[in-house]
Amino acid sequence: MTAHTPPTAPFRDPQLPFPKRVDDLLGRLTLDEKISFLHQFAPAVQRLGVAAFRTGQEALHGVAWMGPATVFPQAVGLGATWNPELVRRVGDAVSKEIRAMRAEDDRVGLNVWSPTVNLLRHPLWGRNEEGYSEDPKLTSAIATAYTRGLRGNHPTYWRTAPVLKHWLAHNNETDRATTSSSVRPRVLHEYDLRAFRETVEAGAVAGVMPAYNLVNGRPNHVSPYLAEHLRTWTDEDLLVCSDAGAPTNLVDAEHYFDTHEEATAASLVAGVDSFTDHGTDSSQMTGRLRGALERGLLSEADLDTAVRRQLSVRFRLGEFDPEHDPHRATDAFDTPAHRALAQEAAEQAVVLLKNDDVLPLAPDTRIAVVGLLADECKLDWYSGTLIHRSTPLEGLYERFGAQRVEFAEGVDRVRLKTSAGAFLHVPVVDDAADEVRGAEGALDPALLAGRTDLPPLGTDAAGTELALVDWGEGVLTLRAPDGRYLSVAEDGCLRASADQPGGWVVQETFRLEPHGEGHLLKHLGTGRHVSVSADGVKVADADPEVFELVVAERGEEAVARAAAAADVVVVVAGNDPHIHGRETEDRTTLCLPEQQERLLRAARAANPATVLALVSAYPYAVDPAGLPAVLWTAHGGQAAGTALARVLAGDVSPAGRLPQTWYADDADLPGLLDYDVIGARQTYLYFEGTPLFPFGHGLSYTSFAYGDLTARVEGETVRVSFSVTNTGDVTADEVAQLYARAVEPSVPRPRRELLDHRRVTLAPGTTAELSFEVPLSAFAFWDVAQDRWRVEPGGYELLAGASSEDVRLRTVVTLDGEPALPRAAVANGLSAAGFDEYSGIEIVDRTKVSGDAVTPAGPATGELVYRACDFGRGISEVTVEVAGEGTVELSLDGGPVLAVLSPSTPTSGPYDYVSLSASVVAAGVHDVHLRLRGPLRLAHVGFSG
Repeated sequence: MTAHTPPTAPFRDPQLPFPKRVDDLLGRLTLDEKISFLHQFAPAVQRLGVAAFRTGQEALHGVAWMGPATVFPQAVGLGATWNPELVRRVGDAVSKEIRAMRAEDDRVGLNVWSPTVNLLRHPLWGRNEEGYSEDPKLTSAIATAYTRGLRGNHPTYWRTAPVLKHWLAHNNETDRATTSSSVRPRVLHEYDLRAFRETVEAGAVAGVMPAYNLVNGRPNHVSPYLAEHLRTWTDEDLLVCSDAGAPTNLVDAEHYFDTHEEATAASLVAGVDSFTDHGTDSSQMTGRLRGALERGLLSEADLDTAVRRQLSVRFRLGEFDPEHDPHRATDAFDTPAHRALAQEAAEQAVVLLKNDDVLPLAPDTRIAVVGLLADECKLDWYSGTLIHRSTPLEGLYERFGAQRVEFAEGVDRVRLKTSAGAFLHVPVVDDAADEVRGAEGALDPALLAGRTDLPPLGTDAAGTELALVDWGEGVLTLRAPDGRYLSVAEDGCLRASADQPGGWVVQETFRLEPHGEGHLLKHLGTGRHVSVSADGVKVADADPEVFELVVAERGEEAVARAAAAADVVVVVAGNDPHIHGRETEDRTTLCLPEQQERLLRAARAANPATVLALVSAYPYAVDPAGLPAVLWTAHGGQAAGTALARVLAGDVSPAGRLPQTWYADDADLPGLLDYDVIGARQTYLYFEGTPLFPFGHGLSYTSFAYGDLTARVEGETVRVSFSVTNTGDVTADEVAQLYARAVEPSVPRPRRELLDHRRVTLAPGTTAELSFEVPLSAFAFWDVAQDRWRVEPGGYELLAGASSEDVRLRTVVTLDGEPALPRAAVANGLSAAGFDEYSGIEIVDRTKVSGDAVTPAGPATGELVYRACDFGRGISEVTVEVAGEGTVELSLDGGPVLAVLSPSTPTSGPYDYVSLSASVVAAGVHDVHLRLRGPLRLAHVGFSG
């Protein structure tokens, strides 16, 4: 007999289009298998030959958490390059390293949770380092470039599948799982959605991740915007992956739903396709899904929709076509090209903020490099493990020669004396393994434990001199002479064991608390004090030791000595990305920590030729007066030190530009939870004060002239051109920026708004002719009266220059646009959240599924204004939809109160609305004013005659 070869299943047939193959495979899965696919760790289906799959590989600026990899500058540093093509190449390199690492370790995933496109609205946000810019246009340009690099350029198969984080309006770590961002329609459309929309529409995005927070009273994980907006921007199946633990938060932290079955069903129906919860243990989530099915909260069709989206991504990644996958054999890892690219990116990210001709440094300059970050190459939570490392000190040694460079770190050198008269002692271990946290890779680095293989601290008569650093607000690190930081492991013992502060809960930070004649030493990771007993030095709940702090040398003394002997001092200051300002922790101030201010003052007093180099994940409010030069760079990855040294030496002319406003004072900032960039006058778009350094700012070692600005309207496009000429004697990059502003807007519009930009390299005396095609839609605003985009007729000033404030050329174009129309108040009524002006109001959820309502933000009254409401020939009645208890007062044009509406008894719940009516007589066009009193929700206002 002849054996028959079984026919190839259609889902294995590469000649068929992906949708048909997805449908075929979906149809072969059992209900239990579909359910299992909805957890982050989807198991294999052996009978079909389908492999296991996991969502989520961190790769914000290099492959993270999986061990050694090329480390590029932080995301905010990539934003500072203003160079989409460079960032595309970075994304390309990262995706190739992911493929190469996956070939050796199948824990490395291809569903990449990057980039972060949350706008850098507020500089105190702890995760400022993860975003690109405060501006939607620049953010989307950089994010689009990175996703294109991650995706690869094959028309069919993707190298990796990028997921954008974090949907939506997410800029606070303080109570991030329970706070609600009140986002009015104009801010939603003109600001928060824009960066996501333009990046998704570019076509290289595989999905998004909802954020932990709520928006307008509703958790992002059940947001109707996923369907109403996100999925309308592309024809691709987008995979929406929950943030870690967020599904459980819906019940446990937010109390938005009573049961996990309800919460899980609501998330899935809203558009969440993959649940990241309970680590690798899928049983909790799959149990909730089964429970939701049994209760009729979900149908199998709902599961099919989510599984289909996951399978669509897996097919695009070439999983089912290994012989056709062009990326399968990719082995580019830590290549010379990737190392060169890391250095190029770090160089392009350096921003020269001020320069009074002290830079670049001459080759024979004697340099003192001082400061807490002078010999550091810091990593953040989303970094890989360094293969190569360059600190500012090492970079200057390499560039100028060690004989011309002096170094003083500026730490306080101290010993800790116990009440018994002994000192803390760090045992010397000659054969200890030189371990680096995370070098072995971990699916969840939060689970990495501290070292217990080293001996705990003890006490003796001499003690060990420790390097003490105060990172601000009394948060200290203590480092032993061998470079290891004091840390606490699970056994509670103090050891000098950590290569750097780090971890989800940092175990290397302490606080000295005054107590009697001495201090208690509190370990911040455990919240317990250090105790010294016969059992050793531990953290404990009782019997804390009272220490005397014995200072051998203040850091400013060493800094002053080094500075006085140099021609130029370079003070390297900034932050440790794991301390003060990181995921889970917002900053409290723009100020530089006091210890670093002291070091800066000491350097300046000893040598006026002091250059401040800020290496940080966010802006600082520093006083540049008296400093001849100031630079800023984000933590620049593996080549940070080399890059900074080459810029200081003039090998590279700096051309980084600020991706966000640097404010002069904390008083310039709105509240961290005030998401209304329009009303609070936030970011360069609306800020009316004087910034320390403006958005787009950055100086060069040469000069540029702008000229020949022309603009003309052709159909749906404004064509703009101008020239840029290098008028200096150094080849350098210039970032030419094009802005617009409405000349006579009828509503508050940005002071200026970035339309486009171009980074160009120019040799001395050469000119670049730059052309831009700006769609008319770029001049539109969200018209709350019409609930749509509208270009207002009138003049628009176009501004070309070197920053948002350094405008070199101006011209005005006139656009026909669409005239304003009054609100059709009789036909449509007023959506409560569609106001023009307000005070004391926050937006909340009308129902748990969709819609908005408004309520007073506190115990005081809230006020709303709806401009130009057309009552036609006349109305005689107003009707409001309200829930809760309180009153609604209505007046017209700021006149007397015409109607007061209040439920006779409080409604049974916040979503139980009642309609209340009152007599109001009016005709024609009027401004409607509403005043809300009490814990009342207003959803809609109707008018009839």
